[in-house]
Amino acid sequence: MHKVLIYIYVHLSILLLLSYFGPPATGMDHSDEEIVMHIRSHALALSAASDLDPLIKRAAGRRLVLLGEASHGTSEYYTWRKKISRRLIEEHGFDFILVEGDWPLALKVNRFVKHESDESAGDYRQILAHFNRWPAWMWANEEVAMLVKWMHRHNAKLPEQERSGFYGMDIYAHEEAMRQVLRFLERHDAEKSRQARAYYQCFSRFDDLTAYLRMVQRSNEHCGDEMERVRDMLEQNRGRYTEKDSLGYTGARQSARSVVFAERHIRANLEQGPQSWNHRVDHFFDAALQLLALYGEDARAIVWAHNTHIGDARATDMRQAGMVNIGQLAREKLGPEEVYAVGFGTWTGDVLAGRRWQGPMERMTTPPARPDSYEALMNEANISPMLLLMDHPDEHEPLMTPRGNRAVGVVYHPERDASQNFVRTVLPLRYDAFIFFNETQALTPLSF
Repeated sequence: MHKVLIYIYVHLSILLLLSYFGPPATGMDHSDEEIVMHIRSHALALSAASDLDPLIKRAAGRRLVLLGEASHGTSEYYTWRKKISRRLIEEHGFDFILVEGDWPLALKVNRFVKHESDESAGDYRQILAHFNRWPAWMWANEEVAMLVKWMHRHNAKLPEQERSGFYGMDIYAHEEAMRQVLRFLERHDAEKSRQARAYYQCFSRFDDLTAYLRMVQRSNEHCGDEMERVRDMLEQNRGRYTEKDSLGYTGARQSARSVVFAERHIRANLEQGPQSWNHRVDHFFDAALQLLALYGEDARAIVWAHNTHIGDARATDMRQAGMVNIGQLAREKLGPEEVYAVGFGTWTGDVLAGRRWQGPMERMTTPPARPDSYEALMNEANISPMLLLMDHPDEHEPLMTPRGNRAVGVVYHPERDASQNFVRTVLPLRYDAFIFFNETQALTPLSF
């Protein structure tokens, strides 16, 4: 199975798996009218960044602030995540943003915004052209360009050690990650470079990953051990490599770690179950932990990813399906007091997506949310944009009965929306806050 087909499998199969399960029911039954009245009485209207004050106050002291999205192609999600991120960086000194984009590609953006490369004087739009893997619109869009432009200008006023970074946590660019490791070793350790190249050859010789999976299935052998040897090589020589090139080492080390998770993610597609999804999620959380350690014990970070990644999986169908996500892992490992998760959603609107993997990008209309969803009840409350603060779940008993919560992927069929694109959720247990829009617009992709 080629890696792009693996991506389809992971992102489409989650909703198919979840159709068989549901989160544990909790709370009393309430009529829709009672729930709408509860939402109206607790919702805060949003019109400007200053209206985010209550959310910013709650999130400011957390180590990880997780900002979600109900699709990868909606302008409002990106725009309001930028407003939140800007305030956390400007007013509270957050150290970096970590996005659901590929690690080695996002490093190019990081060097730009932190003024660490010759490209730093270039066009902030062109720097996003490095995100050229489908679906390119996820990061090569005007909304992200405005964030990158602001980070570049903001960092220019600060000492080097105080500049905020921009990183990726995804694993699909594993070929580029291997090349980055080899380039670093070629510059600084010729002997280890030859060893790493030989180890990576086990994996990189398969241009078509279908052939790799056939080899694994046929022989019961795999390249995981070789990928781990390269990672260990970088880890064991940390001191020496950091002295020579600390910036280059940071990129190469996490690239080596990402290749380990990528190989596990790909190989797990031979199994039935959630492991392929979970190996990808493991790298999301690993990247967050490694960067927090790099920035120091007081470091704080902002994560941009889909709601299915940032909302605690234990409050959804994902729990019964054996799936975890960064929202769950962060609360378990760091403690719930160190994490603040913000979900996003809409009732209807336009979205960018494709009808098949690597198919043409289309501007599609998201139909009105199914009647038994949270989004339908929020639409009835008629406050948009709306901020619902839920960090005290016991105050939101009417919302504690599981309902659908919309989740649109990069492959989308609006005509199947009601049957395929809602994850059953206990909203106050999944998120600390939720931002809702009655109607949304599609992202604006960059043209180069």
